[in-house]
Amino acid sequence: MSEHHNVPKEHAPHALHEEHTKGPHDPKVINPKLSSDIAYWSKEFGVSGDALHEAIRTHGVHVDKVRAALHAGKSS
Repeated sequence: MSEHHNVPKEHAPHALHEEHTKGPHDPKVINPKLSSDIAYWSKEFGVSGDALHEAIRTHGVHVDKVRAALHAGKSS
């Protein structure tokens, strides 16, 4: 019998933190589950991650809608 059956499988770490400098996963949609997307779009829009999450909850994940909502909030 093979010994590897009793050894727990090693799982590769999630790639959620690797692409901070490369840009968003999808340039038209913000994935709120990807920390790299939150980091990228927060920096792009000049807002905190919490503010970005709130805008996503209110306006959806489409970049244009979130951008418009955040810019509208800044001019108020």
